[in-house]
This record gives sequence, C-alpha cells and structure tokens, in this order.
Amino acid sequence: MTETTQTAPYLGDLLKDSPTNWGKWGADDEVGSLNYLGPEQVLAAARLVSQGKVFTLQRLIGDPKGDPVWPGRTPAERTQILDESNWDGEDGPVYPGGLHYADDKINAFLQGSTQYDALGHVWYGGQIWNGYDARTTVGGLDKASVEPIAQRGVVGRGLLLDMARFRGKDNLDTAETFTHEDLIACAEAQGTPIQPRDILIIRTNYLKLFYDLGDKFYEGFCEPGLVYSPELVTWFQDMEIPNLVTDTIANEVTVDPSNGVALVLHNALMRNLGVTLTEIADLEQLADDCAADGQYAFLYVAAPLKVAKGSGSPVNPVVIK
Repeated sequence: MTETTQTAPYLGDLLKDSPTNWGKWGADDEVGSLNYLGPEQVLAAARLVSQGKVFTLQRLIGDPKGDPVWPGRTPAERTQILDESNWDGEDGPVYPGGLHYADDKINAFLQGSTQYDALGHVWYGGQIWNGYDARTTVGGLDKASVEPIAQRGVVGRGLLLDMARFRGKDNLDTAETFTHEDLIACAEAQGTPIQPRDILIIRTNYLKLFYDLGDKFYEGFCEPGLVYSPELVTWFQDMEIPNLVTDTIANEVTVDPSNGVALVLHNALMRNLGVTLTEIADLEQLADDCAADGQYAFLYVAAPLKVAKGSGSPVNPVVIK
C-alpha cells in the first residue's frame, strides 16, 4: 500500500468539522445508519421484485485463481479433516449402520472474503462509532461489533452504480477517484436516480486486475474509489445512506490524493455517520444483467455471520429482481 507521508494531516484535524450521527439513535446504538432501513423501506424494496431473478454477491472462498484480500491479510485456508480416505485404514470414526462423512475447517480472516465491517472496525482519537471508548476493542469488540448488524440483517432498496461502464472502461484504474456527483450522474445515465436511504452498490471491476496481474496487483497498492470531500460526507448524511457496498477491498480510494491520508471515508462515513461498509462484492453477473434489462434498482438482502465481538464477518448478499 502507498505509504502515508509525514505531512498527512491527523484525521481528527481533517474531520474536526465533519458531521456525526453519534447519539442520534441513542447512547447504546451499535448499528448506526442501518436504522434508516425500517419496514417502509423493506416493503418498498420488495415491490421491485417482478422477474424472480436471484444474484448472490459473495466471491468464492478458496478460489483456485486466488482470493483478493487487504495487504497484510492472508487468504483463507481450508483443511480437510475427514474424507473417504480415512476409512481406507482404521482411522475413520465408527457409527452404527456404517455412516461415512466428510468434514473440514477453515482458518481465515473474518474480513478475508466478501464481508461486512463492524462499525467499531476503525477509529481515531480514542473513540469508535457513537463515541464508545476505543479501549472497548481490546480483546474483541465489546461495542459496535458485527454481531448487532448480523442480528438485525440488512434489507432495502439496492441500487447498482456501474461506474466502470459509465466511464466506458472494463475496469477503473489504480487510484482513480470519483465523487458523489459522479454517483448522481451515473445513476441518472442509467435511468434510475438515487433515492434517500438507498443501499449504494458500486461496481469498478478493479479486482479484475488481481486475477490478471497476480502478485503484481499489490505493487503500489491504491484502489480506485470514492474520494473524501466535506460535500460528499454531507450528501451521505442528507441522503441517509445506510450501507455502501463495493467490489473493491476497501470501499474507497486507498490513499486520498489530495491529503495523503489512508481510508478517510472509513472514518468520515462509518465511524462518524454509522454508514455500514461492505467490501469485495462480486458484481459482474448482476452488472451484466442490469445492463441488459435496464433495471438497476432491486431488493437487497444480507446478513453477516453472528460473530461475538467480531470486527467483521463474511457475507453472501442476495439481490432479487
């Protein structure tokens, strides 16, 4: 990853005037802007279903072509524990009736696949989402973990914003940026304007380069994505966006080109506004279908795994059109 320069401003200074939703849903809230998704939003999204098409957005864990992960994380390792070979000798367990079975386990980063971030996943200034003390993360997240998100689930109107097609590219380039105004223009070009409380799903197809370049993908690592501005943060707050979903590893341009700070929006949107972030989504089949039928809004349903104190969790979101 591109290193942050010594002159990069401290996040607390950069975001000192940035809006927050701390306390908006009470002092004990741990799901943030997902509170915007109530029964009204669920029912409205369900009415978008007319074709019965179903798309799942998780990338394959253990893909033979490799698993894209954040630098410093390792891909998941699946270990076979039992298979038919265990009964070649006398190692296989014996059950009445002669049952044989396969068993395996996985060793993986909870954020090593398509995943939801917990709201307490990142912070600055000693406080995580909703003002909880960052010391509550020691040994596991006692506050704002992924569990409350998993317990409630995420259901609403999803809107695909195909930035790669909008810009006429197979994939966006390393460090390429776009703004909320670009998102608005993309949606207008697709014929489906962004509505308040939409779950925004942004396609860059940047992870195509992971498969094309192999290990060279991580050289000078800086993904494309949204870039910070005070106006963008205010727009997210005014539009009451509950969830930002992307096909990149970290949702936003990795290092902000204007200030050298890493992952500004993780803090401005997630820590401060409570916007839930979802990363490494596989949007290719969905994007092709949307381009073919012109329907870019749909029912979006997701529930990460219920992991106590987890800072994130794998998820297999489902889109229904």
